[in-house]
Amino acid sequence: SHPLLCPPGIKCGGVLSAPSGNFSSPNFPGLYPCETECTWLIVVAEGSSVLLSFSHFELEYHDTCAYDYLQVYNGAARDQGNLLGTFCGHSPPPPFSSAWHVMAVVFRSDRHVAKHGFAAAYRKDACGGQLTGLSGEITSPRYPESYPNDAECRWSIGGASGGGPLTLVFADFQMEGGQGCGFDYVALFDGPTVTAPRLGRYCGSARPPRTISSTPHLLIIFKSDFNIGGRGFKAHFYSAGECQEVFTTIKGNFSSPQYPNFYPNNLKCQWSIQLPPGYRIKVFFLDMELEGRSSLTGGCDYDHLSAFDGGTEDGSLLGQWCGRESLAPVTSRSNRLLLVLHTDRNTAKRGFSISYVGVVPMNVSCTRTDFHIQIPMQSLAQLERNRIYLGTPSCAAQVVGRNFKIHTRFDTCGTESQRRNNTSVIVSTLYIDFSVGDQEDIHQYEVQCEPKRKEASVTLIAGPDSSRLSQAENLVDAQQREGEVMDAHEIKSQDTSDIVFISICILAGLLMVIAVVGLVLL
Repeated sequence: SHPLLCPPGIKCGGVLSAPSGNFSSPNFPGLYPCETECTWLIVVAEGSSVLLSFSHFELEYHDTCAYDYLQVYNGAARDQGNLLGTFCGHSPPPPFSSAWHVMAVVFRSDRHVAKHGFAAAYRKDACGGQLTGLSGEITSPRYPESYPNDAECRWSIGGASGGGPLTLVFADFQMEGGQGCGFDYVALFDGPTVTAPRLGRYCGSARPPRTISSTPHLLIIFKSDFNIGGRGFKAHFYSAGECQEVFTTIKGNFSSPQYPNFYPNNLKCQWSIQLPPGYRIKVFFLDMELEGRSSLTGGCDYDHLSAFDGGTEDGSLLGQWCGRESLAPVTSRSNRLLLVLHTDRNTAKRGFSISYVGVVPMNVSCTRTDFHIQIPMQSLAQLERNRIYLGTPSCAAQVVGRNFKIHTRFDTCGTESQRRNNTSVIVSTLYIDFSVGDQEDIHQYEVQCEPKRKEASVTLIAGPDSSRLSQAENLVDAQQREGEVMDAHEIKSQDTSDIVFISICILAGLLMVIAVVGLVLL
């Protein structure tokens, strides 16, 4: 068909604050103008949501809606984290319910091809509605004021493309109590209707526990009777598919939801890394772009990523980051690490990409002539001893009791002498081969000894991807070295090697004296 030329642009958009209303593209039902951009901001009473529907829809088609398009935002416009969808062509958008009392609609046309546009209607939804975003917030009517009597609200959450199970977290909860919650209550169902399994029924002033659905749908029903109210509740939800993960493998990687596209707003995501006892966890930040620091406080007050040692938010905080930063690796002090992403209501960014590797627990010590390496077998339970070797596969570990052990002289197993910081050191590489089938996965640790001081150290030099692990870090600190426990055999072998070394020195000295005396007498 012949492209339709479009009329000149006109003013459009505005703030819609009535409880209900209608709006349409400029000139509707005629052709909309060229090079036009309109933004409608719909604002209703706090505690309510906006229900938006389209009775007519016809825009220029493009497979990615790059020419003319309509965008619907769950909140103020122009924030990618709140975008519910971008639409064009002849298929109307589905009815939308906002996750709070603000919704924005943006219409844009380019310089070619006009169509008839759209007609839309909205109404203030006193409470409840269909929520399709990846994240959002719901409150009882009139929250934080006392909710009305004889209210019944239904929020049906789900249906977002690519959505996984949903997580619901209550930030505040105060309702009339009572045995069996027969008066006022909130009921949760694991699906889109009341025929789905019930996840819980709550009342009183105790906050309900965090709830995770087993399907991409969750139904929330709020009901009040004819008397005695309360402040009500405030809760937020998010799709848990990319947002709640537990890792137990020796290495792994993960990223913020929708990475490298903008993450959703109003999230609390948790990634828990849990490795066998003795391991520590080293985290590498491959990419990071979150909302920046507060200009008032200089802190990460808006969106931020936090790392907690020990696997819970009660553990010690290893770091908290925001903005666009290039970060050094972080190593846990225990075998559990929790990473938590908080995002607020606006200003989303690209997010982050992270990889981690478990640092194998090992004792490394040395004498003036030998390396001693000991690794608990339980830490490498699935591995044969020949998968652990120093320098070359011929220097594989031996099984001694419940440990893998490597005891080798400096003149074997690929060791070499180097000068570092004007000090002579002996260096070798310990290989631990986790490969399965065709998937090569060999972790490398540099083992170093300073013979004069008999001090050993070990450094992870290659893990999940050696090109990414450029910042090696000494993994045996001074306290650990002081606290090393070696069995009697090792201590004895260290002592005897020292005695032999001293004896050789004394013998060489005596021979030199005899030689000098012999020369004098001649």
